[in-house]
Amino acid sequence: MKKIVVTGMGAVTPVGIGVENYWNNITAGASGIDTIKTFDPSELAVQIAGEVKDFNPSDYLPKDLIRKTDPFMQYAYIAAEEAMKQSGIKIEPERTGIVMGTAMAGIATIAYTQEALTGASHKKVGPRFIPKILGNIAAANIAIDYNIQGPSFTVSTACSSGGDAINTACMCMQSGKADIMLAVGAESVLCPLVIYSLANAKALSRRNDSPSTASRPFDVTRDGFVIGEGGGALVLETEEHALARGAKIYAEIRGCGNTDDAYHVTAPHPEGAIACMKQAITEAGINPSDIGYINAHGTATNKGDTVETSSIKKVFGNTLPYVSSTKGATGHMMGAGGITETITCVKAIETGTVPPTINLNEVDPECAGIDFVANTAKKAEINFAMSNAFGFGGQNSSIIVGKYGK
Repeated sequence: MKKIVVTGMGAVTPVGIGVENYWNNITAGASGIDTIKTFDPSELAVQIAGEVKDFNPSDYLPKDLIRKTDPFMQYAYIAAEEAMKQSGIKIEPERTGIVMGTAMAGIATIAYTQEALTGASHKKVGPRFIPKILGNIAAANIAIDYNIQGPSFTVSTACSSGGDAINTACMCMQSGKADIMLAVGAESVLCPLVIYSLANAKALSRRNDSPSTASRPFDVTRDGFVIGEGGGALVLETEEHALARGAKIYAEIRGCGNTDDAYHVTAPHPEGAIACMKQAITEAGINPSDIGYINAHGTATNKGDTVETSSIKKVFGNTLPYVSSTKGATGHMMGAGGITETITCVKAIETGTVPPTINLNEVDPECAGIDFVANTAKKAEINFAMSNAFGFGGQNSSIIVGKYGK
């Protein structure tokens, strides 16, 4: 198999725009969760979210692009731009491709457009509506501006979409269809429609009086996840291509897992996650004991955290690595999370720092036995790290990144 390496990274998150801002705030234990500012949430049972802070799209994008894009597309574009700039890549149109991962694409634009249409005396919907809501248009806008003519896919596998975008991008290069692939994930679902549904499903935290401590992965007092938004991007290349152009290599994608529980639409089953992690480890050609850090899916839902914990224990036995969930800080970024959390793994390897699980004050007894790096980052030499992302439909994704040359 060809070696696939990471040569560029980009991030737009609730704790910072840009990879370095994101990483510095994550490791410092900062929280990006606050009362919703995008709209008035006062009538909702859930009034908190991890919004991208101080975001003015005109600081990053031309006016014409802003007018014709949904926020999730803007986050994708900005993250991709950062990743390509960091990589120093020169696009080779027919040998460069892109895979976009998003769970719900332009659902907020759909909801707000329908609301406006329902209340309007003149029934008019703008001509940009359809292109603003389609998931693949995020990738299309990037491809158009950077002349990317190779493979183009958009995957929508719920909250594993970002991880599956990486997997799909790697498969394109392994098959010889491209030498360079952009793997991008983005999400922005903040609207009453989505919040009402998830709140009625009792999936969301209702700690409106303490937003920064609302997301509590693996804590005995957790009461649900917090919605997050943002974007992430990786420039991936075959090792041969990266070396030929003298690129800086940040890490290697060693293994990718993808499975389905085949069990329930929303409830997880441990066997699917176990199979997914084992698949990634086998592809990586390493032992479970080689992995020093797992960035857990860790959403702070009762069943999700306990199932993931039991799965990790079964896969790793008595060689348990450090485990943390950065969703305590960012909220659940859905399609974007699989990318930004893989970036977290790359940075953990690069810096020898394991980011904390914030708001973890008392580990749930059902999750006990793992070092979840509660509240404060730890120093450790990490050669291999795994990012887990699990989604509705029983979708499972595991990505293993390794220190280059190991």
